[in-house]
Amino acid sequence: MLMYDIIGDVHGYAQPLKSLLKELGYKKTNGTWSHPERKVIFAGDFLNRGPQIRKSVRMVRKMVESGNALAILGNHEINAIIAGINDKKGNPLVSPPLKNFISVLKTINAFSKYEEEWESHLKWLRTLPLFLEMDGIRVIHACWNEEAVGYVKNNIPEGKIPKKVFRKIHKHPDSELAENIWHITKGLQIHMPGDLKIINNKGVSPRSFRMKWWDCPNGKTFKEISFESKYELPPYTVPEEILPECESYPENAPIVFFGHYCRHSGPFIIRPNVCCVDSCVTGTKVLTAYRWEGEKELRQTNLIQTKK
Repeated sequence: MLMYDIIGDVHGYAQPLKSLLKELGYKKTNGTWSHPERKVIFAGDFLNRGPQIRKSVRMVRKMVESGNALAILGNHEINAIIAGINDKKGNPLVSPPLKNFISVLKTINAFSKYEEEWESHLKWLRTLPLFLEMDGIRVIHACWNEEAVGYVKNNIPEGKIPKKVFRKIHKHPDSELAENIWHITKGLQIHMPGDLKIINNKGVSPRSFRMKWWDCPNGKTFKEISFESKYELPPYTVPEEILPECESYPENAPIVFFGHYCRHSGPFIIRPNVCCVDSCVTGTKVLTAYRWEGEKELRQTNLIQTKK
């Protein structure tokens, strides 16, 4: 059985990624990073935001193509693909100034002098899966939901994802296809009641928040169901009428790893079989990995981080 090192959102920070790979015992040979007994799994969102986006994408791709890593798509990769493809008439699917795609602009600018390379990366990104399920573990970017995962299995062909899938996600955001893909790559969000005002660490009042998708929220407070790291919600019971339909992640289900939630200093291990590996590298310059060694329950000692 292969052993895996699951790495959270890299977001264009190649130097912390290099440090983390060294910490995990990987060495660079023949232009890529490898380990004699292990593979990396990148949990999505390895582009956008950081100062070394081009280098980060190349590092991840080389590791995947050399067989030293696996990678899945995050919501940032999906947005980059949407911003980089054309509609059926050959026109850009998203017209400038890329409203709602601001985070992709930094990636586009990073490749402004390397357009052919970026085109090649866009094609490669479409070969990556939306989740992995193997050897007793699962890896997904934001939320493991059986219904959404089942929909993807039954409606998106294996191998390179067709461009028409991304066109439909963008053109028909209320479609079943879009809702299921965003469910697993963005997780569950709850819209706040009009009379609930929260100020986040940027001085902005958000109108929705990310919730703990592995727990049933019925009868719990906003604070108890929130999985936000940039602000705290109050201990008021959530009205049932605003709760989304959801299912608990079973305690006997395989270990699931995910990123997306920007945990800063944690906690990263949420349950014995639920682990978030996103330590918010954009704000902390710290990357987190979980060194899985075949165990059925997560161990705190297997969390590995770069040092600030």
